[in-house]
Amino acid sequence: MKLNVKNETAQLKVVVLGRAELNGAIPTLEETFDAKSYETVFNNDFPIEEDLVDEMTEFESVLKKYDVEVLRPSLIENVNQVFSRDVGFVIDDEFFVSNIIPDRAEEGKAYDQIKEKFKGNKITYLDENIYVEGGDVILYNDYIFVGTYNQPDFKNYKTGRTNIQFVNYIKEKFPNKKVLNFDLKKHDTNPYEGILHLDCTFQPVGKDKAIIYKDGFLFEKDFQTLVDIFGKDNLFEVTKEEMYWMTPNVFSIAEDIVVTEKNFTRLNDHLQNVWGMTVETINYRNISKMGGLLRCSTMPLIRK
Repeated sequence: MKLNVKNETAQLKVVVLGRAELNGAIPTLEETFDAKSYETVFNNDFPIEEDLVDEMTEFESVLKKYDVEVLRPSLIENVNQVFSRDVGFVIDDEFFVSNIIPDRAEEGKAYDQIKEKFKGNKITYLDENIYVEGGDVILYNDYIFVGTYNQPDFKNYKTGRTNIQFVNYIKEKFPNKKVLNFDLKKHDTNPYEGILHLDCTFQPVGKDKAIIYKDGFLFEKDFQTLVDIFGKDNLFEVTKEEMYWMTPNVFSIAEDIVVTEKNFTRLNDHLQNVWGMTVETINYRNISKMGGLLRCSTMPLIRK
């Protein structure tokens, strides 16, 4: 298996999709580690396993419809394994093993069997002081966009997942790429006020377009940087309510094929009727109650 991922939208060939079976008991408020999960537990609305499995099965069916090879992590009982994106990620032909928060450390063990498939590729383990999760790393050809929280109170937030040390490391690792980091607003208990990962507030689609939530960035200049790169007419701006439901967190199978949640009616209409894309809509709302959505539950290994 020859790893290759240079952007978010080239034709997908091989992907890891997380899994929802035997994902453990409903967490307590203290055991949650993102704002959406906190709210879900607080409201006694945590999704049941059967609904989660059904939604991921629907997603898998759409991927296979387009001849994508779908791998699944090994099953670890009583561990939430839905969000495969964060455990590791590919940049070009190299696989990076994330240093995820201690609450999620067990998830990484489920990928040993998959990593066997791409021995001979470059596999990089990061120094222990470099924190990153894959939801904060977005590729756009010559650009690497990184979501960070580079503020003195970084360690006070469970939702602070990627630090500036990762950005500095990636700049040295890929001197020919433009590495840009964007500080995100953080909040551990209010999903309307905090952004867990960069892909919850921004994501490229198509060849030169993107979905974006302006107020997810700590500094307006960072939002403006993306306007300058993509052009205002190539950005679809979501509202706070749409961000809350994770509307930016769709998943591209190809430049002209996007998988989205069926309730994203305004976005879906725009993608299809303004930008001319094929939009595959599925049920994924229960997954969203745990702090992630379509991109979060995928780990692309090969794009054309």
